[in-house]
Amino acid sequence: MQDIRLVNLSYSYPSKRGADLSIFNNLSLQIEAGDFVVILGESGCGKTTLLELIAGLIPPPPGSIYTAGKEVIGPDPERIMIFQQARLLPWLSVRENIAYGCKLRGDTQNLMERTAQLISLMELDDFAEERPHKLSVGMAQRVSIARGIIGNPHLLLLDEPYTSLDIYNRRRLQREIAKLWSELGFTAVFVTHDIDEALVLGRRIVVLGGRPAEILAEFEPEEEPPRSSTKENLISLRREIEDVFDRRYREEKIP
Repeated sequence: MQDIRLVNLSYSYPSKRGADLSIFNNLSLQIEAGDFVVILGESGCGKTTLLELIAGLIPPPPGSIYTAGKEVIGPDPERIMIFQQARLLPWLSVRENIAYGCKLRGDTQNLMERTAQLISLMELDDFAEERPHKLSVGMAQRVSIARGIIGNPHLLLLDEPYTSLDIYNRRRLQREIAKLWSELGFTAVFVTHDIDEALVLGRRIVVLGGRPAEILAEFEPEEEPPRSSTKENLISLRREIEDVFDRRYREEKIP
């Protein structure tokens, strides 16, 4: 497990209009080891950028990012990121794609059995030897999720991984990722713009918004994930989250 500390994090994109576009300005956030935190915010507020910074995929910006007490200066196999698009290797089969990272790291103990278990979990048994071009978008994303969790990462970063899935597989995989988190004990940071998804999965929900983005509110549902977002107490919590976004919208409209 890895904890995460963001300390006075700032980040900007170059803008064609001249001045840089500020995404974060002195953003600080603490995530405890073994927690399941959902970063909830509207599209374009910097959620994906935040994950990429934690993963070490973007050069370190002003401020500091620490995982497991060490400053993030680049990628690390103990920090795994699952993207919105599957990004599979087209020349490898489903089975080979899932096992690929483990083979590169030399993590081959019981690899065939572990791969087979995840293929079954993702309901891909009939497609295990197929190449990615034979898969639907949802199937390809299930392969990507399996590839991400097969190495039992200490930190799993998930960038809206269920966006391309139908509602059946979305709900099933929400339950499965929560089950795997509970069993394996990794730290999870999951970003989404879907309030219901945040209510189902987040042990802690961090609402992000504004430009530059800031933490608007934090919520901690009482029950452990996964939950049903239709429960009465979560319906009430949903209204609270909606109120946070409504207040932000009204503030932005005030001249």
